[in-house]
Amino acid sequence: MSELLIEIGVEELPAIPLLKELPNIEKKWQNILDEYRLMSEFIFYYTPRRLVFFHKNFHNKQEDTTAEFIGAPKNIAFKDGQLTSAGQAFLEKAGIKENELEFKEIKGKEVLYHQKTLRGKNSTEILGEMIDKFLKSLSFGKSMRWGSNSFEFIRPIKSIACILNDHLVEFEIFGVKSSKKTFVHRSVSYNYFDFKSAKEYFQILEDNYIILDPKKRQEKILSEFVRLENEYKISIAQDEELLTEVVAITEYPKALFGTFEEAFLEIPNEVIITSMRENQRYFAVFDQKGLSNHFIVVSNAVCEDYSKIIHGNERVLRARLSDAMFFYQNDLQKGLEPEKLKKIVYLENLGTIGDKSLREIELAKILCDFFQNDKIENISKAIYYAKADLATQMVYEFTDLQGIIGSYYASKMGFDYEICLAIKEQYLPNSEKSDLPSTEFSSIVALANKFDTLLGLFSIGKIPSGTKDPYALRRAANGILKILLNLNKNFDINIFLEKASKNYQNFDLQILKDFIFERLYTFYDLNPSFIKAVLASKNSDIISIDESIKALAKISQKSNFSDYFSTFKRLANIAEKTTNNIDENLFIETEKKLYIAFQKSLEAHTIKERLNNLFALKPEIDAFFEAVMINDKDEKLKNNRQALVYNIYQEFLKIADIKELSL
Repeated sequence: MSELLIEIGVEELPAIPLLKELPNIEKKWQNILDEYRLMSEFIFYYTPRRLVFFHKNFHNKQEDTTAEFIGAPKNIAFKDGQLTSAGQAFLEKAGIKENELEFKEIKGKEVLYHQKTLRGKNSTEILGEMIDKFLKSLSFGKSMRWGSNSFEFIRPIKSIACILNDHLVEFEIFGVKSSKKTFVHRSVSYNYFDFKSAKEYFQILEDNYIILDPKKRQEKILSEFVRLENEYKISIAQDEELLTEVVAITEYPKALFGTFEEAFLEIPNEVIITSMRENQRYFAVFDQKGLSNHFIVVSNAVCEDYSKIIHGNERVLRARLSDAMFFYQNDLQKGLEPEKLKKIVYLENLGTIGDKSLREIELAKILCDFFQNDKIENISKAIYYAKADLATQMVYEFTDLQGIIGSYYASKMGFDYEICLAIKEQYLPNSEKSDLPSTEFSSIVALANKFDTLLGLFSIGKIPSGTKDPYALRRAANGILKILLNLNKNFDINIFLEKASKNYQNFDLQILKDFIFERLYTFYDLNPSFIKAVLASKNSDIISIDESIKALAKISQKSNFSDYFSTFKRLANIAEKTTNNIDENLFIETEKKLYIAFQKSLEAHTIKERLNNLFALKPEIDAFFEAVMINDKDEKLKNNRQALVYNIYQEFLKIADIKELSL
């Protein structure tokens, strides 16, 4: 066993592609190790300019392995005593000569067979090949070529170090020869540093301002955040995504405190924060009054005096905020102008954004009827102005802030608070962990937006297929379900869609209904058949569906549920549709007991109670199955028993179809 150090030195890696591939890098190297029979534990490090693997105990040689070759039956491999093409193919595959052929009986047939030991190669012979295959397996999106080379990588590879037990493993890949060289922080030197051992390699990096471990870089940043918060009596915005990105673009991070003019605080907070975050990767700062006129920049420089770096970043931010202030003040002079939306095309065959707003107002009227909400006038006003900020300079510059910018402008125009709030929340939820609209008023505005998107796109055939969903229709459907569940009011999606679809081109509405309900499979951590069983009940009220799924999940947690399930699965399987009425006079005692218990089970006020009552019929149903023959020769008895079984099954079917359940 030996130490193995591998360093791939590259030009600056862009953070976002690196972070997207990061979860796969260790898995891909592990796959290479498995493929080459050199399985061993390792530590992976990265900085913007290097990918590093370190094995404390690496095999000097591959494990030997046995290869088994099975070929065609003997009567096919030979004809008239001569080897056929099938036999020749086996020789080539097994790498043997004809006199080495063996036969073995497998599944009653005598077939060509050969077994041989594959001797493991020395690790030094194959590490270059392994690293080459690993690098080519990485997927960063766009790649580039450099020099006159034909190979590609996300950025030019500048150096490769591969040291096994302190000895250089020599090879050349990507036009680079392996060497015992590395480079340090640019603030220290641009030259390569020689090293003799893995221990010396790590020491050189540590002495020259390279924090190889990303976890330690993050710890350094967070500790400096705490220091700055205590020193300046501030609070630094928690932003995990930005923090991860900053860790990926620094080798020796240093958190610095910067300032901008207080006059810029006139701009909406979201604009300032977005400008700092997206353009400069700055962290926002808050004090007791709210957003402060300060920021935190994480520098990658190493120097004694950071004042020039701070001033440089302040100067860049000042220019960006000056632009934002200009846009903001210009927009305020004009206010929101919905009429401009008539000139902005939404989609071919769906008209303009203005047309979309008018369709949403019609949907909102139907939604208000469903929710018995009497604020349709203000809701219509909110929808009419909701997308008007798309025509503003500010949203043109900060597209992610649409809706948010509109809410500020609506407030400046004197609109009611609930209208401004609805404009702000119209796109919620817009991600997996996003907040939901905070009021029913805002929820109706958001639902109208999402329902119109779905109805409109489906009506012109823009339906997601496979993994493709360019218009984020799955997210829109998820958002609808989340909002409806959050409102906790009965809402029949099928009835709503039937009414709402009249304003759109004709299309198969069932496809859209199924599309929306299919989203429910991602909402519950359950056996999917439970959700399938509930949906098979054809209930389209989202609250009832949710209650049914939860009730079924709850009762399934009982230790004896499998016994109950088998009884009712049997009942469901033998239930046949019938129009016959139940005649109590034809019952024997066992049937009468079941019927009385069944009638009593219907005295329930909630889905949970009804389901529990139905499952409580198990003893009576078991006794019924034991005591009577359903398909009796007497036609009246047969019909009466079928009617009893069918009626019980129908009550289950109002909640879930037991036939669809699988345990």
